[in-house]
Amino acid sequence: MNSSMKRRKFLEMASFGPAAVATSLYFPQDSRERKIKIGLIGSGWYGMVDVKAALKIGGVEVIGICDVDSDHLTASADEIEKLQGIRPVTFKYYPDLLNMKGLEAVFIGTIPHWHALQFIATCKKGLDIYCEKPLAYDVMEGLAMVNAAKRAGNIVQVGFQRRQAQSFRKAKELIEAGKIGEVRQIAAQIHYNPGPQDTTIQPPPASLDWEEWCGPAPKLEYRPSIGHKSWRLEKEYGNGHLVDWGIHHIDIIRKIMSEGMPDDIYATGGIFALKDQITSPDTLEARFRFKRAPVTWQHRLWGNGDVTREFNNGIFFYGDKGTLFAEDSKVVIFPEGRDAKREDLVIPTPAMQENHVENFLKAVRQKDNKLIDCTPEDAFQSTAAVQLAMISYNTGTIVKWDSR
Repeated sequence: MNSSMKRRKFLEMASFGPAAVATSLYFPQDSRERKIKIGLIGSGWYGMVDVKAALKIGGVEVIGICDVDSDHLTASADEIEKLQGIRPVTFKYYPDLLNMKGLEAVFIGTIPHWHALQFIATCKKGLDIYCEKPLAYDVMEGLAMVNAAKRAGNIVQVGFQRRQAQSFRKAKELIEAGKIGEVRQIAAQIHYNPGPQDTTIQPPPASLDWEEWCGPAPKLEYRPSIGHKSWRLEKEYGNGHLVDWGIHHIDIIRKIMSEGMPDDIYATGGIFALKDQITSPDTLEARFRFKRAPVTWQHRLWGNGDVTREFNNGIFFYGDKGTLFAEDSKVVIFPEGRDAKREDLVIPTPAMQENHVENFLKAVRQKDNKLIDCTPEDAFQSTAAVQLAMISYNTGTIVKWDSR
C-alpha cells in the first residue's frame, strides 16, 4: 500500500464501490484437531498480546506476521517460534501477508489510523478478523468497515475484551434484577498520571519505517512521546484518553444498559498539566445522552484522581434504591439508607483476554457470527460515541447523532 494514498480516497474506492469478495476458508465444526492458520498485522505490544492468547488457547498456527519495525518482526517471530515450534514468515507490508496461501484469519493490532485500510483489505480477501479497538480512527471509517464486513460475511470480533469480565456481567445481572432500583444516572472515569513525556524531536529508530507507520495519517516529526505505545495521547494518532481507554467503559455501559448510540454528546476540558507534552485533553468531562439514563465521563491525567484511588477506574450506576460501582474485578453496592452498609463482591476474571480471543476462534470454527461477543456494528457504536465526544471537545458544540 502506498502510504501517501489518502485515507478517505481509499475508503471510497475500497469500501463503497463494488468489490468482489473471496469465499472464506472454513473447516468442519467438529475438526478441533485442525489448526486455524492465522496472521498478525502489527506485531508490537498488543498485537502479540492477542496472538499469544490465541496460542495459549490452542488450535491455531501463526503462519505469518507483519510490521513496519524490523525489530518488532524479529523479536515477535522469535517468541512465536518458541511458543509453537514453527517460525512464522515475516513481512513488512500487510498486502503480502494477506496473499499467503492457506491463511484463514487475521489479527489486526496496529495503530487506529491503519485499521480501516487493513480491515477492508482483509474483508475483500474473505478472511476472518480479530481487530483491536477502537474500531477505526473516525466515524466514516467505522461505517466503511461495517459495510465491508457485511458484504464479506466473514467472522469479525473487535477487541473489547472487558465484555468478558465477570464483574461487569454480575453488575448487569444485579441491575436487571432491580438491586439498585431504576438507574437514573451513570458516571464513568479513569484517572491516571502518565508522567512526563519525551517530546524531543529526533530521528526515528533505524528499525522503524516512520513514514509507513504514519501511513494515511499526518506525518509528524518523530519523537518518543508519539511513537510505539505512546501514540495514544497524540490527537492525530490515538485521539486521546477517552478514545483509547475510556472507550472500554462506554462500551460496557452500552452493554449493561442495552443501549445503542447516544442522542447527543457534549464534552469540555483542556490541556492544563501536560501543556507542550500531549495534544489531547489531560482533563475532560463528557456527557452522553442515552435513551435510558444520561452518562457522564471524566478523566484527569494528573494528580491523585478521585477522593479515594479505589474508584479511579470504574463505573457508577446511580439508582433510586442504591448505587452500584463496577470495575474489572469487583462490584461494590451502596444500598439506600443512612445506616446501610456497603457490599463488596470480588469477582476476578484472570483470563479476560484469552476468553475474548477464544470466543472469536470458536465462532471461526463453527462458522457462526451469532457467537461473537462484539460485532463490528456493536463496536462501531462504542467507537463512534467517543469519537463524537472528541469532535464536541474540539469544536465546543453539542454533537447530535442522526440514526437515519
